[in-house]
Amino acid sequence: MRRTLMALLMVAATPLAAQQPPKLEPLPEPPPMPSDQTPEPQVTILKRGQDTVQEYRISGRLYMIKVTPPHGVPYYLIDQEGNGVMTRQDVMPTLAVPLWVLKSW
Repeated sequence: MRRTLMALLMVAATPLAAQQPPKLEPLPEPPPMPSDQTPEPQVTILKRGQDTVQEYRISGRLYMIKVTPPHGVPYYLIDQEGNGVMTRQDVMPTLAVPLWVLKSW
């Protein structure tokens, strides 16, 4: 019985072993990432009175200002909506949470 089972398995496996894999060709190299997709922020450091002001711009648009007073904790002025109105935040936000209402009941 074992011999018959072994013979059947060998007969069934023979066509699988005879198949040749398709001819594989290497993939072409991907194109380089465009540099304008992830622009680096331009940082300008200014001295206004005794405060040190760092202006952060991307594509020429001012989106954040960091103000460091000489005797205090730095604070940030951030354009959250992209309309040029800066709002003050005393700590740097680590996560911008969307404020949309998805569902209410």
